[in-house]
Amino acid sequence: MDRSRNLQERSVAKRLALKYTATNPTETILGFQRQIVYHVHFWTLVAVAPLVLVQWSEHHPLLSLLLAIFCLNLVAVILYLRLRGRYLFKGRFFALFAIACTVYSTIINGHNGLFWGYPAIAAMFFLLSLREALILNALFIIILAGVSFERFPTPEFWRITSSLSLTAVFVAVFAWLVGRMQSELTDLATTDPLTGCLNRSQMADVLNSQIQLRERYERVASLILVDLDHFKTINDRWGHATGDTVLQEAAMRLRRRLRDTDMLFRIGGEEFMVVLPETRQKAAEELARQLLDTLSVAPFSKDIQVTASAGVTELIKGETWSTWLNRADQALYTAKEAGRNRVMILRGSEQGASGDMPVSSV
Repeated sequence: MDRSRNLQERSVAKRLALKYTATNPTETILGFQRQIVYHVHFWTLVAVAPLVLVQWSEHHPLLSLLLAIFCLNLVAVILYLRLRGRYLFKGRFFALFAIACTVYSTIINGHNGLFWGYPAIAAMFFLLSLREALILNALFIIILAGVSFERFPTPEFWRITSSLSLTAVFVAVFAWLVGRMQSELTDLATTDPLTGCLNRSQMADVLNSQIQLRERYERVASLILVDLDHFKTINDRWGHATGDTVLQEAAMRLRRRLRDTDMLFRIGGEEFMVVLPETRQKAAEELARQLLDTLSVAPFSKDIQVTASAGVTELIKGETWSTWLNRADQALYTAKEAGRNRVMILRGSEQGASGDMPVSSV
């Protein structure tokens, strides 16, 4: 008996490993953002560091000092990013020093200082949020326009102001479009296109966040796995298009019963997962009954009657997300084996299911 149970648990664990392992697109995007931050700071350091000595040799000690502090900021951000993986100062010091150095260099060096305004404008859109970049660049251009009006002939003032403004507009449009594209790609990568539920790419992060809350603050959480019964029969009898319609409506019915803080995933063909923060097992068990009721209470498209089975378990302190999920999957498996259309719970301290609570068929 024990050998059979161990074989079953190993089979479930293997299936979960194949089923749920995926790259997190959010982490992938953050990785690219860190690379952008690193390269902007690194190549700025390469370009600016020699100017410290150049300006000192030209008897501009204040500008040389500003550039030296700017370089120290660049080095600090690069090292912190490499060693800690975090973005120090969020680009704000970069923007302030870039503005101060460019404006002061334009005042004392004329066009030679002004030329640094164009890469500074572009860099700010890469390093800051779009709103911050727009505000600081507008301030930057106004200050440079004022300096240009005093420092250069009127025709040059208009050329300088227009070219700086156009540079800011072009880079702002590019940054806005890239931001929208990034947001849409993230949605595509993290959302199931058929049902609009979260997909398994976000699952490990969500479960781990609940585990961290449990470990640090003793916050509870529960998990429900819901699987539509005999779904293959629907596809075989009415076709896959009808099956897709049933899945979409099932997701809508499930979502209507959840709180804003609850998270609904589609993790398999006809299998859904509900993560319930701040929820004890008893409350999760009651919700699971309600979810199964809302699926079976009324027929779906073409008068298709649908029932479902559910496995419920509460997070136990000290366990991993895969162990937590494995236990919910075992509870679901037990519900299927017991005849379907029912809720089964499995406690972390027990080896088998307890609280067998069948749901009435409609």
